[in-house]
Amino acid sequence: MNIWVFNHYAITPDLPGGTRHYDLSKELVKRGHDITIFASSFHYSQHREMKLALNQSWMIKIVNGVKFVWLRTFPYQRNNWRRVLNMVSYMVQAWRLGRKLPALTPKIGTPDVIIGSSVHLLAVFAALWLSKHYKARFIMEVRDLWPQTIIDMGKLSKRHPVTKLLQMLERFLYRKAERIITVLPLAHEYIASCSVHQEKIVWIPNGVDLKRFKEAEVEGPPRDKFTVMYLGAYGQANALDVLLKAAKFVQDKGYDDIIFVFIGDGPRKPQLIELANELKLKNVEFRNPVPKTYVPEALRGADTTVLILKDLSLYRYGISLNKLFDYLAARKPLILAGNPINNPVEEAQCGFTVPPQNPQALAEAVVKLYQMPEKERKTMGMRGKKYVEKYHNISKLADRLMECIEEL
Repeated sequence: MNIWVFNHYAITPDLPGGTRHYDLSKELVKRGHDITIFASSFHYSQHREMKLALNQSWMIKIVNGVKFVWLRTFPYQRNNWRRVLNMVSYMVQAWRLGRKLPALTPKIGTPDVIIGSSVHLLAVFAALWLSKHYKARFIMEVRDLWPQTIIDMGKLSKRHPVTKLLQMLERFLYRKAERIITVLPLAHEYIASCSVHQEKIVWIPNGVDLKRFKEAEVEGPPRDKFTVMYLGAYGQANALDVLLKAAKFVQDKGYDDIIFVFIGDGPRKPQLIELANELKLKNVEFRNPVPKTYVPEALRGADTTVLILKDLSLYRYGISLNKLFDYLAARKPLILAGNPINNPVEEAQCGFTVPPQNPQALAEAVVKLYQMPEKERKTMGMRGKKYVEKYHNISKLADRLMECIEEL
């Protein structure tokens, strides 16, 4: 089959971020399918143009058999009106180029199936338009519940006119989709409450390409310090100020052999560096983001990893975070600070869970792991690896995606 995927924020492994659609598509290419991903060439966390020359508005690049169509979109630096224009420009560019691309580049061909993936709904709307144009089957993928997530984050009120407009668009797209894929384990409860039949909803969580971690399984050189690592975005939902305050507790208790390493980028990075300076932290290190290809190597330098969630009602539908499965695939024990409805750390018995927004409890968990025999930590890490092999292996998730498509 010829399958088109519309994901504004899709990336290739040479860039930092989540590679869900690249990883799934690479597996489908192995099974003989043609996959084309339409993505923005402006990176959502780097806030800069990554793929196109000044005179280019679009470009096709083939990566391990997966065709990427890079689209130029409006640049932005913060979550303001410019980011809204970035979303609108992606929708318009995807629609305009999508209609004429098979004529411009015959090797692309016309699609049999079109998948429109949120975060934002305008990408899904463009996919719907094009499915009508080509008389292709239309699947909606929900990676973020818009506008409910924006409401839960306190960015919009339930009564705001923009909220009402987004809710209308959301329900319209749910009705038009022949299948709705969700990454969250309990999102079907929310989607079904929008008058959607349960039979249309399919759960395919995020996963990890375990082949990426093969070389990183070899133990690295001994470390001078016990390394607590966070690798991911520096956004509001990540609550990294809690980790900095936990580092303060650890420092004040005199554990000089423990260091906290932050790898990534995002809008809150300057504020976090400023907070670290205010707290006079000597046990914190900020590093630049790494491409997805180098994530296994970066995680090899950790003794334990940390995932922090704000105490938000949006986690009542569960979590399925890319970095979570990278952490587990790297065979590192994990401290989860949060109370999501599903808890992979408890299910896999691969670390500790502490309450959200509680720096002292997080610090105590770090010290507990630090004092634990290395053999016990390795056993925890192996349980996490076996968990992702069983439930979040990208090859198995690609099989589930193909079952969903073939049912149509």
